[in-house]
Amino acid sequence: MPNHLENKIEAIESQLDAVVDNGSDDELFVASYLRGHFDLVACKLLALPQADTEALDDNIRSSLQRAFTQGELELHDQQKVASLWEALIAS
Repeated sequence: MPNHLENKIEAIESQLDAVVDNGSDDELFVASYLRGHFDLVACKLLALPQADTEALDDNIRSSLQRAFTQGELELHDQQKVASLWEALIAS
């Protein structure tokens, strides 16, 4: 269902954009970090005819885990990024 995936991507983009307008510096940092991973994954998945929101979630989690394993971000920032993703994918 690419249309459902496209709708989900647009909704998440909108929520991330809202952080720019309304978020604290900390929220902006977390959202910007996640946005980098999100944009890469979303672009890749939109090119695949069978991609769905489950693939989006799986690919984002994998991308973040690889980055965190390589030492990107302090633990508390990793937790904030992961929590933001949880909230976005659940909404």
